[in-house]
Amino acid sequence: MKFVVIISVLAAIVSALISCFIVRRVKKRVSEMTEVLADVKSGNGNRRILSAADEFAAPLAYEINDMIVSYENRLSAFRQTEETNKRLMTSLSHDVRTPLTTLIGYLDAVHKEVVTGIDRDNYIEIARCKAHDLKEYIDVLFDWFKLNSDELSMEIKTVEAAELTRNMLSDWIPILEERQIDYNIVIPEQPFKVNLDTDGYMRIVNNLIQNVVAHSRADRIEIILSRKNSNMEIILTDNGVGIEKEDLKHIFERLYKCDRGGAEKGSGLGLSIVYQLVEKMNGSITVKSVRGNGTTFTLLFPLVS
Repeated sequence: MKFVVIISVLAAIVSALISCFIVRRVKKRVSEMTEVLADVKSGNGNRRILSAADEFAAPLAYEINDMIVSYENRLSAFRQTEETNKRLMTSLSHDVRTPLTTLIGYLDAVHKEVVTGIDRDNYIEIARCKAHDLKEYIDVLFDWFKLNSDELSMEIKTVEAAELTRNMLSDWIPILEERQIDYNIVIPEQPFKVNLDTDGYMRIVNNLIQNVVAHSRADRIEIILSRKNSNMEIILTDNGVGIEKEDLKHIFERLYKCDRGGAEKGSGLGLSIVYQLVEKMNGSITVKSVRGNGTTFTLLFPLVS
């Protein structure tokens, strides 16, 4: 009987010691986790809770680490957006105010009859062109804001893309001829059914061509539409000044401008808008270029079977 009692007492003591040890370990782990979280809260997003896979607190530690990573990713995205918005406001003050001031100057000169005759007509024409440039810039800004605030409503439906592309490019022919840019447009007669937002698709192609006209110094452009496996492929090639290898890495980034031919004209948003629109329509876009040997953009959109 005494032996049983002794065994029971020893068992109770061992159990109490084990419980005490476990409680101390738990307290220590909770204290370590609290310290890490406090460090993260103070701004150190690189801290993580270390835990062996077989440790009792491992699931909780891994979950907290995942939350820290998610928090840091959101914070990084917020900071990037904030920085982009600051740069955009700086760009706005220059790219809108400057041409607007110039536009007002030309119109004031005409209104006050500072210029007359042919000079007056020239001033009016310059003012008209600058007004159109300004409108184009503002249109790009609105597109970018809509895309990045998820306010852009897209109506993606099955369309016959070959005829749509053909009609759209016909509007560019007078402009290309006026700019003395030779063109070669190849679009097969067969239909290409693709799920697209018509306005978004038109914006993509128009932006790419406008990019060539405004920045490439090209005197030739080629646009080929064809079938590639299960995709509709559009290849747009120019023989302009090309893009530096370093610039190619950033060409689709927001507000990125590469000095093509010595001019920084443009918002730095056009190709970013193109990239986002292509993605929203389940397509892809790539670019190849060699400085001095032109540029090639390749678009792929899945065909509807």
